[in-house]
Amino acid sequence: MVAHGNLDGLTDELVDSVLTANVRGPLATIRAFAAMLKASGDGVVVNISSGAGERGTGSSMIYGASKAALNTLSMSLARVLAPEVRVVVVSPGMVHTDFVPGRSEEMMLKVAMASPLKRQIEAEDVALAVLSCVTHLTHTTGSIITVNAGSHL
Repeated sequence: MVAHGNLDGLTDELVDSVLTANVRGPLATIRAFAAMLKASGDGVVVNISSGAGERGTGSSMIYGASKAALNTLSMSLARVLAPEVRVVVVSPGMVHTDFVPGRSEEMMLKVAMASPLKRQIEAEDVALAVLSCVTHLTHTTGSIITVNAGSHL
């Protein structure tokens, strides 16, 4: 993690690594499978973003920027791959896991209590949003589905 104010910590290598993982990786995967997705006539791509891409927050400045790029890329892909393929983004807030080093239970609970729903986002909540995109939101494409207990309000 690089603090938001630490511009010197955003090395070219880190920037390239984050952009490769969060933008180039999904794009390369979608391009590799585009023909098969289109041939199915009902393909669905669900990209996983982050509230950081909408608010400019997250573990580092480049992380939020990469997720914003993924959001924009997903909207473009939704137009390009339609009508045979839908592209949807699931954008969770802070998920209650131990994935991010230094994130304490106290910090996660504080974020949850500050949200209108006063709930922590669990990995299962994100998984259910992805499942809903595939099975129930059949007329949705180019949209960002936010899973954050209303913390954006």
